[in-house]
Amino acid sequence: MNSSRHAQTDPELRRLALSVLQPGFVGTEAPDWLLRAIGDGLSSVVLFSRNIAAPEQVARLSAQLRAENPELIIAIDEEAGDVTRLEAWTGSTRPGNFALGTVDDVDLTEAVARDIGRELHAAGVSLDYAPSADVNSNPRNPVIGLRSFGTTTDLVARHTAAWIRGLQSAGVAACAKHFPGHGDTAVDSHHGLPVYEAGREEIAATSLPPFRSALAEGVRVVMTGHLLVPVYDEQHPATMSRPIIEDLLRGELGFDGLVVTDGIEMGAVTDRYGIDGATVRAIAAGVDAVCVGGERADQGTVELLSGALLDALAAGELTEERLRQASERVRAFATWSSTLGRSVPRHEIRGDIGFAAARRAIRMHGSVAESLPLAAAPHVVELVPATNLAIGNETPWGVAAPLRERVPGTTFVRVHPEQLADGDALLDELALKPAADRPLVVVVRDASRYEWMSAALATLLAARPDAVVVEMGLPGEQTPGAVHIATHGATTASGVAAAEALIGRAG
Repeated sequence: MNSSRHAQTDPELRRLALSVLQPGFVGTEAPDWLLRAIGDGLSSVVLFSRNIAAPEQVARLSAQLRAENPELIIAIDEEAGDVTRLEAWTGSTRPGNFALGTVDDVDLTEAVARDIGRELHAAGVSLDYAPSADVNSNPRNPVIGLRSFGTTTDLVARHTAAWIRGLQSAGVAACAKHFPGHGDTAVDSHHGLPVYEAGREEIAATSLPPFRSALAEGVRVVMTGHLLVPVYDEQHPATMSRPIIEDLLRGELGFDGLVVTDGIEMGAVTDRYGIDGATVRAIAAGVDAVCVGGERADQGTVELLSGALLDALAAGELTEERLRQASERVRAFATWSSTLGRSVPRHEIRGDIGFAAARRAIRMHGSVAESLPLAAAPHVVELVPATNLAIGNETPWGVAAPLRERVPGTTFVRVHPEQLADGDALLDELALKPAADRPLVVVVRDASRYEWMSAALATLLAARPDAVVVEMGLPGEQTPGAVHIATHGATTASGVAAAEALIGRAG
């Protein structure tokens, strides 16, 4: 869109249009265009891993942004676990939701969330797009998985409340997502439109209780999921569905806070409506703020989306009353979150609660007493899948690195599916021969989800039934092997906990 097209637009309408956007940007300092946009009415920004180099740098960046607006909402998608922005370059030092749900100690979950909140608060962040309140009831779900606290509604509801309690006690606002529940889907909404086929009674019994629990705990932000729920709306995804936002979330559940979209550039909605059309439809349907910038983070995107809202006003596709209502909710949340942040002193001392939690999430099966600790430096084979877009490709994971730090002589190899396209011969060269007369440790991530990984694991175990298997994703059926270790997450903390278990030094 040509930004000059709206040069004569009422400045107040432009401020309204900018105020409902939550854009990202590139760089570890605020670009000039972003500072100008904040001056013109932009009320929120979102930080991604590309904006983060060190805690002190993020704090300086936040101060630079807030010099333009002291109540600016600074948001981040920091779930900890596999989805981390603060520690994207090193891996999270805290386990994710599924590990916390496995331990099932709500005090521990609250403590971990408080630890995250303290770090975010010290960095100047006021809104965290977490926790995931989704019940991972479909084991084939490609995008939620370990981001959920578990597979049962009561457990997810308990830990959703605890996470919100911990985070907000540290001065950072929480966000329950992805309404009305993304757990029972089989399509990644980054690429396509998932369909949640359940009836109203099943949704009420399975997916909604964690959101009710979040509201009862005082959450002020709910993020919509880009999924079709035909029993409520056969035509529109939840993000642009009035029956789901106005009737279900606001009417039936009684939520009067801020409704924000999942990333509006995701394929589930842009493939249907375009990024500008999806933005207009979301605001018209009752959403208050549009998150954008995971993949499109430039001035042109902000101009395109604000211009689309102004065009929709002129065409009668969006009422000024609805836009003002959305903007007012953004303003009210900005004031509340700013007050929340000021009410809590900054606490910049980090604890080791994340490592303690990761150790407690470890589960081991098989001949543990006979096989562990490892008798010699092992050869570690890590089978590496592709991850969804919520998980940064730059984020390291695995067991080999922490094991090498603890056991000199440890060797390792990472194997990708394309390397095995012509058969298993490479497994013999890369995995079995280097492990001759030595312990073999095979590290997998969601092995039950990937046929190639399951097949490679079976080949390795047929040759080496004494191998130790470490599953860092969702545990499937118990895999044969001397010992099976489940970490319930692929974080740095989980890798350290697994390494400690292998050498018999678990905390």
